[in-house]
Amino acid sequence: MSTPLSLPLPSPATGIIGAMDQEIELLLQSLEAREDVHLSGMTFYRGVLEGRPVVLTRCGIGKVNAAMTTLALIWLGADRIIFTGVAGGVRPGLRVGDIVVSTDLVQHDLDASALGYALGQVPDEAEFSWEADAALRDLALEVASQVTDVQAVAGRIVSGDQFIASPEKVRWLQQTFDAAAAEMEGAAVAQVAYKNRVPFVVIRSLSDTADGGAHMDYPTFMPIAAARAKTVVREMLRRLR
Repeated sequence: MSTPLSLPLPSPATGIIGAMDQEIELLLQSLEAREDVHLSGMTFYRGVLEGRPVVLTRCGIGKVNAAMTTLALIWLGADRIIFTGVAGGVRPGLRVGDIVVSTDLVQHDLDASALGYALGQVPDEAEFSWEADAALRDLALEVASQVTDVQAVAGRIVSGDQFIASPEKVRWLQQTFDAAAAEMEGAAVAQVAYKNRVPFVVIRSLSDTADGGAHMDYPTFMPIAAARAKTVVREMLRRLR
C-alpha cells in the first residue's frame, strides 16, 4: 500500500539503510504492517520488524544518494540509524564474509590538503572522522560475534565514490587512514546523522577483499554477505531498548 508523505512518524522508529536492493530485500520480506512512502524519488518502507517500528530503504550507490536518504529518514522520524550491507576488506587478516562494525568513518576521496586540511577531512569541520554511537557499535559487535560463524571486528570504515579493486589502493587506504573496510556510502550517512544528533552505526559484511580479485569475488559472495548482515540487524532489533 502506498501512502502520501506524513511527517513525522507516529512514534520514533529505527531507520535501516542498504545501498542496493540485495542489501534490504531479505529484511523487506519480513516487514509487517508495511506502508510505502515516496519522497524525492525514493521509496521508504514503514512497518514493524522484530516487534519494533522501522523505516527501511535503499539509498542507491554513492555518497550523495546516501546523504539524501539519511536526511529523509530523519525527517520521517528515525531516532537511530543502522546502515547494513557489503564492503571490501582493507585490514590485513580480514576474509570474505567477515563483518566490520564502524568505530568511525572518513571520506577517503576528499582532498582539501592544499588548504591545510588532512586527507579526508571536510573543510571547516572540527571533526576529522564521524564516530558511530558507542552503544549501537557495541551491540552490533556483540551480536555479530554471537550469531555468525565469521570474524567480527570494530574498525574505521572509509567511503568514496569509487569501487576499489587494486592492491595498491588497498594498501594506501590502510596506511593513510588505518581503514578496516572500504565502501561508497557510510561516511555520508555518518556525517548527516552526526550533525543531526541521531545515533548511527554502519555494519558491513565483506563480500570481497578489495584487491585485484574484487571483480571476481563480488558477484559470488554478495548474497552470502548480505544474508549475514540481515541476521545481525534483526538480532539487534530484538535486543534494542
